[in-house]
Amino acid sequence: MKLLRLICHMAIYEDTRIPFGIQNAPAHFQRMMDTIFQEEILEVWILIYIYDIIIYSETWKDHVQYIDRVLSKCTPIYLKISLEKCNFGQQKLLALGHKVSGISWEIDQNKVAAVLKKPLPRNIKEMQYFLGLARYYRIHIRNSVHITSNAACSQGLGVAIHQRQIVDGEPREGMICYISRKLQDSEFRYGATQTECLCLVLALEKLHYYLEGAVFEVFNKNED
Repeated sequence: MKLLRLICHMAIYEDTRIPFGIQNAPAHFQRMMDTIFQEEILEVWILIYIYDIIIYSETWKDHVQYIDRVLSKCTPIYLKISLEKCNFGQQKLLALGHKVSGISWEIDQNKVAAVLKKPLPRNIKEMQYFLGLARYYRIHIRNSVHITSNAACSQGLGVAIHQRQIVDGEPREGMICYISRKLQDSEFRYGATQTECLCLVLALEKLHYYLEGAVFEVFNKNED
């Protein structure tokens, strides 16, 4: 808070709480919550995302005990909880765009309906928004990503790196990073095969710290 002080000719003003708009405020608050409930997190019956706390249990008796432990941690540090925003003893709830229960993990259909109502992307910004939303729900979409893929078009190059992992005994593919750049003047004369090779060179140069010493597969869209 000291770094956010406002100084004027009358006095020095300092926030008593984290104000909105501070870039690292969410990370700072998340770290604080993880520190406070470190023991409970390690016991694997609580999930915390910034100020959202989810408690899950197999029995009602355990659930009551867990709630009591959380409230006991909040009291001495003056961490306030709004009862109007609390839901206790729920068998299914909405969390971060998903409908979660003890036996399923589904997409919130209200989010799906909102996407279906949107018109087709008409520019880069709208396409980035759509792709970001699609990547967020990619775990629910079969064959949504490849291990490594590159894309070359008439205007630029694009590379995506994905890693295949085993989660709960099942293979899943997760995104690591994306990079892209515009074509230089001399590169506009390249053919399709040359441009795809240039895309691979871009990946090896810019992402060597991921790929060096590793075994990886390359997928491209050029069949020639």
